Amino acid sequence: MKQKTMMFALAAAAALVAVSAVPAAATTSSSQWNYQVHPIAIRSHFSPGSVSHALPTGPADCLTATDGEFACQTPDSIRAAYNIPAEIDGVPAGTGQTIVIVDAFGSPTVRQDLATFSQAFGLPAAHLNVMYPTGTPTWTGHGTQLGWAQETSLDVQWAHAVAPGATIDLIVAANDHGNTINLAEQYAIDHKLGTVMSMSFGVPEYEVHGNNGQMGQAHKVYVDAQKQGMSVFASSGDDGSDNTAGSANYSYPASDALVTSVGGTNLLYGTDLEKNGLRETVWGDFALCATTCADGPIGATGGAPSLLTAKGGSDVAYNASVYTGVLTYLGFMGADANGFYFFGGTSAGSPQWAGITADVVQAVGHRIGDVSQYAASWSGSGALYDVTVGANSTPTFSGGYSATAGWDRPTGHGTPDVGAIIHALG
Repeated sequence: MKQKTMMFALAAAAALVAVSAVPAAATTSSSQWNYQVHPIAIRSHFSPGSVSHALPTGPADCLTATDGEFACQTPDSIRAAYNIPAEIDGVPAGTGQTIVIVDAFGSPTVRQDLATFSQAFGLPAAHLNVMYPTGTPTWTGHGTQLGWAQETSLDVQWAHAVAPGATIDLIVAANDHGNTINLAEQYAIDHKLGTVMSMSFGVPEYEVHGNNGQMGQAHKVYVDAQKQGMSVFASSGDDGSDNTAGSANYSYPASDALVTSVGGTNLLYGTDLEKNGLRETVWGDFALCATTCADGPIGATGGAPSLLTAKGGSDVAYNASVYTGVLTYLGFMGADANGFYFFGGTSAGSPQWAGITADVVQAVGHRIGDVSQYAASWSGSGALYDVTVGANSTPTFSGGYSATAGWDRPTGHGTPDVGAIIHALG
């Protein structure tokens, strides 16, 4: 048996624990809660500290290099899996569109890392604007800042991967307080910055309960976005159907009626793991792990009946398992830990759905607004792949929810065939 090629940096291992740990009960007062991110980053052996080591060509190559553990994704493999055009009308997909990405704290190396990522995968140079409407945070690299920096890198790089011609407006909130992030979102709406907006964060609904004022502030942002025809996406969460609450519990703002909620899958397409047309399953490591999963169960997609709204779970879905995760470059981990990481979480799906929506808007020539309103018809026409296997149960709530034919709570109406979506919209 060949030597295992995975390398785990101490900093990366610490980050994994920090950003995927069980959230504690709410410690904020009834007038304030904080948004959370859960990017799952595991150090890969590819290009540690530089781009001098060969990157895998796709998930099959990655499986071979990691002894069957990681079926990692590249921009080319994601485009192939979801039929995402690299160009539209002879120019890079997304040209003429602006993707708004909202994060807290930001990343100290976001521009350099995006340039490294683009060069490594042969993408056009990115058009990135970074804005601090609520004040410029001081980077310490400690606590929750590390997770948010990882999230920022993931969001920006993979929005660019699927919409390489689009401008990215990164809106950085000064902290992760709900009110502060709401104000950052409002800034993007008031200044009419983009056609789509991605929010790869959330708060368990058990922490929102009793603070309808702050949720109302957020909902007003999404009402204003709807008036502009802006498409808004949020990740469904990475702690299964209960958010560690022990009973069904969803995440906000994914549960907002005007936000398209993105659930998570294991993407098996293009590998020997794909059998009998089963290209994707629910991302729920505790119920059905995608690969050898030698590092054990890591997470599960959110998706549950909302306690606060009428939403019953995810609207759509996208690849989210760390074992089928996307390669993302981090340059702020320290000289010995910088490099490409395997990233998972539904927070990878939100910016990519935003990116492909920018592609769709470019192709059809008009904004399309709330994507969830189309999901059922797209599913019926074959423009969404129906995920029917797997569940998002967890050790803290074994009930969970299983995938079924048609809409289900973990994966909504399914994952995209972007070419078919463009055709459906004419």
